[in-house]
Amino acid sequence: MPAAPSSLHLSCPSRPVVVLAILAGTLLGRFAAQGQPQRPFGPVPSPAQLAWHELELYGFLHFGINTFTDREWGFGDESPALFAPTDFDADQIAGAFAEAGFRGLILTAKHHDGFCLWPSATTRHTVAASPFRDGRGDIVRELSEAARRRGLRFGVYLSPWDRNHAAYGTPEYIDVYRAQLRELLTGYGELFEMWHDGANGGDGYYGGARATRTIDKRTYYDWPKTWNLVHALQPKAVIFSDVGPGVRWVGNEKGIAGDPCWATISTDGWAPGDAPSEELNRGQRRGAQWLPAECDVSIRPGWFFHASENDRVRSPENLLDLYFQSVGRGASFLLNVPPDRRGRIADQDLRALTGFRELRDRVFAHDLAPSASLSSEETIPPAMSESPPSTAPETPASVAFTSGALGALVDRDEKTYWSPSAASEEALVTLTWESAVTFEVLSLREFLPLGQRIDAVSVEVDRDGRFEVLATVTSIGARRLIKVPKINSTRLRLRFTSPVPPALSSLQVFAAP
Repeated sequence: MPAAPSSLHLSCPSRPVVVLAILAGTLLGRFAAQGQPQRPFGPVPSPAQLAWHELELYGFLHFGINTFTDREWGFGDESPALFAPTDFDADQIAGAFAEAGFRGLILTAKHHDGFCLWPSATTRHTVAASPFRDGRGDIVRELSEAARRRGLRFGVYLSPWDRNHAAYGTPEYIDVYRAQLRELLTGYGELFEMWHDGANGGDGYYGGARATRTIDKRTYYDWPKTWNLVHALQPKAVIFSDVGPGVRWVGNEKGIAGDPCWATISTDGWAPGDAPSEELNRGQRRGAQWLPAECDVSIRPGWFFHASENDRVRSPENLLDLYFQSVGRGASFLLNVPPDRRGRIADQDLRALTGFRELRDRVFAHDLAPSASLSSEETIPPAMSESPPSTAPETPASVAFTSGALGALVDRDEKTYWSPSAASEEALVTLTWESAVTFEVLSLREFLPLGQRIDAVSVEVDRDGRFEVLATVTSIGARRLIKVPKINSTRLRLRFTSPVPPALSSLQVFAAP
């Protein structure tokens, strides 16, 4: 452990983990830091958002009438008789995602064409009017049950726009939409996410009217009342839209978060379908709401299955790159993999998913951090120093801590964390190995119940007894993956700057192949 260069030198023995109860008394984690427990900084996630953060990677399923018409957006006049998967297998679909290491699935229960993949009582434009299972089928039920059998959480997408329903554009349709929501929210078990997009109004069939209908997307849906319904019926679900209120769109359909991508943002004056993409992509350091980003992208050029795109499936390498630019920037990765006309994940897509899993397993196979000895230093304001004012240094004093509590960084328990004292302005964590190790990927996680606290982190490596900066990044949040040039060294140091003491739950170091 490096010696403190000032007269104030504290050696604090490891102390037992104590309980930290925050967010209206909800038990969210165990405190594992030196000094006094830290207070939350800025907005903090709700319990539902915390559970969502843990997923990181989950799948999207665009499946419906468009699968059989070779379209991306149906007009609303398609016959339900067209929906005829030849070998639908919900377990094959859920199994493909589970084996690829995904943690959830979101199904397009209804796209803009208005065709419902469950036998809704609100319309005749459903699977009940199709040949699937002789009119007794329910895609939502089969997939929700298959997902749970494979340990996946389940969510649904219900398009606000409906190009089939005769009432769209009138107040009556809002009652229909909420009735459909109620069916989905009460009939298929616990949901982790309710997904709404920003496509609103335009030309359509509308029960045979064949008209163009426009709506005021800021007022027509009365979103606050609709969201209250979701919260009442599925309190553990987060709501996705451009402006949340649980999860925000990342501002593009490329699967790429901004750098940085803050989990906080202020959405006053914005509405679903009417929010600035650049702000959504990067977030705001001093945003008023905890509203993390979700990065959606399709494994194919289109969102629905098209046989003509079988040779244009993303490669495992591309998917890994997107993973680093989404999950690795504190967001989530929502990858669409559309079932084919059989009602299965196509072979080309399966190979990509399998390869993606193999690459992740190789990159994150061996964490070097637990084999290192850890030490920390922090700087505190000069006024806190015990040195006489006449001899106090112009630079902040350094306080060195023993490495005991630093074990929270490498204990693989996201509910424990390490934090320096409440007086610190800058903190350093040093990892020292007995012999040189080779690494090129770092993973950092903040303890989210205390907010997003860190402004920046500098990664430094020991070269011949001197530390050199390899990389500097801003915004850690739920997870930050940092790639550095392949390095062989015995010492690695991280320098954190933040307006309040950082609170880190995880530090990992990987030798990526």
